[in-house]
Amino acid sequence: MAGQLKAVVFDWAGTVIDFGSFAPMGVFVEAFRRFGIEVSIAEARAPMGRPKWDHIAAMLAQPRLAAAWAARHGRAPGPEDIQAVYEVFVPLNEEVVSDFAALVPGVAELAVALRQRGLKIGSTTGYTRSIMDRVLPLAAAQGYVADNLVCAGDLPQGRPTPMNMYRCFLDLGVWPGQAVVKVDDTGVGIDEGREAGCWTVGVTLSGNEAGVTVAELAALDVAQRDALRERASAALRPHRPDFLIDTVADLLPVLEEIELRLARGQRPGE
Repeated sequence: MAGQLKAVVFDWAGTVIDFGSFAPMGVFVEAFRRFGIEVSIAEARAPMGRPKWDHIAAMLAQPRLAAAWAARHGRAPGPEDIQAVYEVFVPLNEEVVSDFAALVPGVAELAVALRQRGLKIGSTTGYTRSIMDRVLPLAAAQGYVADNLVCAGDLPQGRPTPMNMYRCFLDLGVWPGQAVVKVDDTGVGIDEGREAGCWTVGVTLSGNEAGVTVAELAALDVAQRDALRERASAALRPHRPDFLIDTVADLLPVLEEIELRLARGQRPGE
């Protein structure tokens, strides 16, 4: 189906791999533990989607963690402390990420469908390139290969700015922003797409905000699943996504709706 859309840009963890976005959670907990600070999974998840240095900075800006750091180390956390935690975090994440690289159900089939429609597939991530070097061959072996990759640290400014998306436009040779769809499970990932003038699609049940495995989701009854979807949706709505879906397996009807809106002269955010 030929239309006005030219590309779809996906996030990675919680969107196309690692259902529930679990890989970084235990690593954040362990990295902070090595500095004498106990953090909860909820505290680790709160800034998800940011480049990992910025993620650690956001964690240390949380009042409880800032106070705990000051009590343990005798001073408020500063940039040198953020860097110290980051230098512990990255190699730990490199070690475990391959254990969390399974594709979200439906991703391989979706990639085929997008190619058949003539759409390019872009990608951005809050992971460093060293971490993604472990992920890319594992995703490819399962049938998912993106046409580009923009990692945390590749550009001077990352999420929530539109810089990663601008790099995708250049790498993929696509423009304007309204011809591109950004799909992400985090608020800052939605922000980077919206700021670049793209259509944005938030993913609720496979992502960070839900934080459940495929098996855990399958075990929920209808009311529990609805409540989980609403909790995740409530966290993403302030970032003003154009659409919310359960997982990327639900994306194709959204693309058809976007094409209809474009044909009527509508633009993202309208």
